[in-house]
Amino acid sequence: MIDYKLLEALATVIECGGFERAGLALGLSQSAISQRIRTLEIRLGQPVLVRSPALKATPAGQRLLNHVQQVQLLERDLTKSIPALSEPTARLRIALNADSLATWWAAAVGNFCAEETLLLDLVVEDQDIGLRRMREGDVAACLCSSPQPVAGARCVPIGTMTYMPLATPDYVRRYFGKGLSETSLKNAPAIVFGPNDQLQHRFLAQCGYHGTFPHHLCPSSEGFVKLALAGMGYGMIPEMQARPEISAERLVSIAPEQTLEVQLYWHFWRHGGGVMDRLTNALRSAATLNSNV
Repeated sequence: MIDYKLLEALATVIECGGFERAGLALGLSQSAISQRIRTLEIRLGQPVLVRSPALKATPAGQRLLNHVQQVQLLERDLTKSIPALSEPTARLRIALNADSLATWWAAAVGNFCAEETLLLDLVVEDQDIGLRRMREGDVAACLCSSPQPVAGARCVPIGTMTYMPLATPDYVRRYFGKGLSETSLKNAPAIVFGPNDQLQHRFLAQCGYHGTFPHHLCPSSEGFVKLALAGMGYGMIPEMQARPEISAERLVSIAPEQTLEVQLYWHFWRHGGGVMDRLTNALRSAATLNSNV
């Protein structure tokens, strides 16, 4: 059996960002926290923490943290039937795409987290690779574009995000004055979120273009829009995020009749307890209230 005092020490060190702060949080000395971590590593036969250049969990340590999260969620369910138990504050590590975080996510989970006293540890990943984090045991839940569930997890559809290929009117006149063509798509600078972002490639494939293209890399949803507004390129931007800019005609589509629809799926471990089920219902309810998610 796992000694949960050792796991508690590991989780607190990561949450507090250091051994001394973890000791203060748990009412223990720094040396006592260090001893618990060493004991855990000896029992596992491998390290659970990388101490430099920055303190973080090893892959084994992250799997243990994921396990701790699930146990905390199950313990919270016990308080519903055994009120004498003190309700723990749970921390849930979730992977999600930056566009959801920049648009609808906060409104969907804000009240829920406050009512449930739930703390979130959000990991921002492209929607195509967030599920990898879950397979590796790095996160307890994931919002991504893959419908293929991980073994031991559930997968439910949340909604669809509509993306549009947007740029400034001046940019469109400069590069697409004669419409979309193989030459224009080959030469027009694009804006791509990161090396794993495939939205641009999907759009170009819809246009029948499969070649290379110049592009900026911008791993920020807000910065992405600002680069487009600065005339630096065109990019696939969520329609709901760009509505003010579209209404003011500061951004226009380079292909008015084309959009890219991305279905989002919510993945979570089956043993997450009632709080995970309630979070899932909150997300699905928010999606039904918003026609774009």
